[in-house]
Amino acid sequence: MANRVAGARRAEILRAAAELFAARGYHGVSIEDLGRAVGTSGPALYRHFPGKEALLGAMLLDISERLAAQGAELAAAASGPGAALDALLRGHIDFALSEPALITVHDRELGNVPEPDRRRIRSLQRGYAERWVAVLAELRPGVPAETLRAGVHAAFGLLNSTPHSAGRLTPDRMSALLFRMGRAALLSATEDGAGP
Repeated sequence: MANRVAGARRAEILRAAAELFAARGYHGVSIEDLGRAVGTSGPALYRHFPGKEALLGAMLLDISERLAAQGAELAAAASGPGAALDALLRGHIDFALSEPALITVHDRELGNVPEPDRRRIRSLQRGYAERWVAVLAELRPGVPAETLRAGVHAAFGLLNSTPHSAGRLTPDRMSALLFRMGRAALLSATEDGAGP
């Protein structure tokens, strides 16, 4: 029970920190600001994280681990590569629509994460992207892996545009739009711009 409460408190702190870091930047947020956001003192946060750098590292490591695990589960459960691509897209779109602050923080603040955590985050992200590349390779045999990889990263840019685009449409309509656009972009990844 105590572990569950501590885990819930830790998750609450990470969510509040993501919102603050996205709004004001990592350097624009003090440990006292973080404490106030979750109804406690700044120093009380040290029971959960040794400092602000560690909190940022834990935040980005957590989302990287969650996406990697989700990607593995979705791809493994799919009936084939087309279904796997659709599942990966829907899973990532759900993340992008529900966690735009984390996308903003990752884009702006990864350089502030201590090196061992940053290496682990990058490794998880590479593995996640390679899962998409493997699925696309089944759907587009003969297309070089580097072309598919570039297409995956470009599609991530589209899907991760939600900090700028979310709110303009209802979540359902935005999700459907991102799915159609993401799928079209990914399946058009061919060598030298030739047709599929």
